[in-house]
Amino acid sequence: MSNLRKGFPVLERYTYLNTAASGLLNEKVLEFRQEHDLDFLISGSVFKENHGKLLAGVREEVGSFFNCAANRVGLVPNFSYGFNTLLESLEKPKKVLLLKNDYPSINWPVQSRDFDIYYAEINENLEENIVEVLKKEQPHFFAFSIVQYINGIKLSTAFITQLKKDFPEVIFIADGTQYLGTEAFNFDESGIDLVIASTYKWLNAGFGNGFILFNKNVEGKIAPKHLGFNSLQGKYKAQEGNFLGKFEPGHQDTLNFGSLGEALKLNKQIAISTIEAQINLLKKKAKEVFAEMNLLEESVLKRGEHSSIFNIKGDDKLYQYLREKDIIVSQRGEGLRVSFHYFNTEEELEVLVNALKSYK
Repeated sequence: MSNLRKGFPVLERYTYLNTAASGLLNEKVLEFRQEHDLDFLISGSVFKENHGKLLAGVREEVGSFFNCAANRVGLVPNFSYGFNTLLESLEKPKKVLLLKNDYPSINWPVQSRDFDIYYAEINENLEENIVEVLKKEQPHFFAFSIVQYINGIKLSTAFITQLKKDFPEVIFIADGTQYLGTEAFNFDESGIDLVIASTYKWLNAGFGNGFILFNKNVEGKIAPKHLGFNSLQGKYKAQEGNFLGKFEPGHQDTLNFGSLGEALKLNKQIAISTIEAQINLLKKKAKEVFAEMNLLEESVLKRGEHSSIFNIKGDDKLYQYLREKDIIVSQRGEGLRVSFHYFNTEEELEVLVNALKSYK
């Protein structure tokens, strides 16, 4: 376990249960960032001559980690940029299915445009709710978070894969920000047409970087409009013509995207199977103890598979009490959101539980 915590100095200061808000910076990623800027400092444009090679390497790291060909990996600064670019590429009006009270960065951009919108309720019957709306309304696309940001309710990849088989004409657009990096994910076998993600949370890649994974059949169904000189530059953009580049119209930040590449190398070194096993251990124990303490909402208790994000009963006073004890969580929805990553431990869960029991 000590090896899983190595390189994260924040863990020596806090009981950090807040990856759902922000992941941590590892010393390995910091080393890359320092060397990157030092090279730029002393070399100027000579250093930047290699930016294409660096970015190609990042695409390959992303593609390898999530089983998606590198020429179908778009590098974007964050989820919202990529998603809004995508929405602008869709003719309107179109029918769209959303999850009610899903992450605002999904629902708000859709609601601000001329789409016909239908909703599925997020509760213990989430999967049945989705199927019902898909059958009844036959939307053109379905945009959703794989894991819900407030309470951690999760759609299994098996369900999504079957859903795409049952509704092959629907374009599936998934936000993977609260999911990718928590378990093995095979994009090409998932049935999802596009996955977009910011990577500052569970991939611990820092801010200012994200990506889009494209299904090979999606190009004829969407027509992105963003253009710039950089749209035509690069090894993989040349392979794909102009499609990939229309998500990348400007100069790419080699510091931030290089950080993503380094973070993925670290995850590979640890092994996604190890990461997944530790998260599964913690989320199972956490759900059991939170249920015993009557801290979870009914919809979470009634579901089987769940993520490592939980929303427990608590108010501002409890939040401040935990902060005074150096236990870092977030205030979300009507309670407190706690989240467990691979660098967390059973002892840290116990620290939280003891603090909750001692609170008056």
